[in-house]
Amino acid sequence: MSEDKLETIFECAAYYFLKDVDRKKIEEGNAQVSLDEENIIIAPKFSEALKVHFRDILTISEKSYKISMFFISGGSVIISKLAYQHDDFLRILKNLRNQLFLKDMLMNDSLKKSGLTATLEHLSNDGKSLYKGKCEPRLYETSLIIIFDELSPMRLPHCDIVDIKAEDFMLVIKTEFNGMFIFSKMGKKYDSFIHAFSEQINELSIETQTALKDFLPKLSPLVIRQAARFMKDGKAAKRSDLEKASPTIWVELEKKINRLGVKDEYEFLKSFAQEEKMSIGIKRGLLGDLTGEYIWFLIPMYNIDTTILGNAVAMEAISSEGGGKATYFFKILNREDYKKIKNIEDLDNLVDDYIQTINSCMLAINFRREPIYLADEKLDDPMYEKYKVAVARIPELRILRKLFIGRVIHSSFKQWKEDVNDLLKFNVTSKDEEKWEKKRS
Repeated sequence: MSEDKLETIFECAAYYFLKDVDRKKIEEGNAQVSLDEENIIIAPKFSEALKVHFRDILTISEKSYKISMFFISGGSVIISKLAYQHDDFLRILKNLRNQLFLKDMLMNDSLKKSGLTATLEHLSNDGKSLYKGKCEPRLYETSLIIIFDELSPMRLPHCDIVDIKAEDFMLVIKTEFNGMFIFSKMGKKYDSFIHAFSEQINELSIETQTALKDFLPKLSPLVIRQAARFMKDGKAAKRSDLEKASPTIWVELEKKINRLGVKDEYEFLKSFAQEEKMSIGIKRGLLGDLTGEYIWFLIPMYNIDTTILGNAVAMEAISSEGGGKATYFFKILNREDYKKIKNIEDLDNLVDDYIQTINSCMLAINFRREPIYLADEKLDDPMYEKYKVAVARIPELRILRKLFIGRVIHSSFKQWKEDVNDLLKFNVTSKDEEKWEKKRS
């Protein structure tokens, strides 16, 4: 739907107060304020209207019947004197903004259960309190979305969950990357929500096992089930974890990669790698901007001998139909810090946590790759504005963009190999903030 055809959803009279990036007043006065699906429009009488897209709003807060909206690019507007329409305006504004943000964030994830409120206590992995207050949990196909009054929605992938307990009308969720979530006061819909949640977790487990069985038909159901615990909904599993399920599973996965048309590329990357630190994942269905069945891998390349190319993790996804589109590279450490490492054991410990970070970040953005590699100036293009707001609101995406070195497109193996060598040399010789770009001939 184009913006000139968007219908007004809510409209009322109000008083506005506009500030610039330095928090200085620009103007104020009475205006007609309206909301459509994507914008708030402030229209003073006989003066220039102001149209603000919801993606441009960083935060919304309310105090003493004044609604403050701060813009991502700087500046703010305060809306007041809404009288009896204040509560409706604030509720609709937040709901519309959240709906747009969820659309940008979820990437076609389908809603399974909604319509209840809860009290949430969110604790970090070390027990620190991160949030305590009201929220709206929504169950989606691959994630639990938590809607807050003032904070941006939070996406909790189901594959990040390591333990769930539902008793005494409380729901306690422990995760690998995002701490612990304790939901209470969920009301009459508690039982139906718990039932739907359990069904969805089981369904994802079955989908993971089905995908594994399709890729590795010779493995027994018990081995498939155990391996699926480490590979839920696309998560990349460490070689050591998969070999606990079966000593042959890693070899079989590598054979599958070789049959999918990237044998030479995979073996070349492996020649730089610490093989015991490699990870492989399988995803069925949605994989960011791709669909179908995919196998993806993370290959860490590092060495205390800095004359050997390294300080990078290579990432690639390959369709079950064969071939890959590009190989993505992320730096492990700041380049100057990498040169100071003297013991391989120090790097080994760092890389274990690093692989977890990449895994967590890719799951948080639902495996999207385009918002990782787009240059900052590209984010100002209207075509990519949804990514601009995602960068502002999703810390995992900012981490990936900061660590990103560059991507190498698959054309011929010869050209790909030359470009990978060039990127890896660049990575150990350039300044820390610089990104690699293919030289134009």
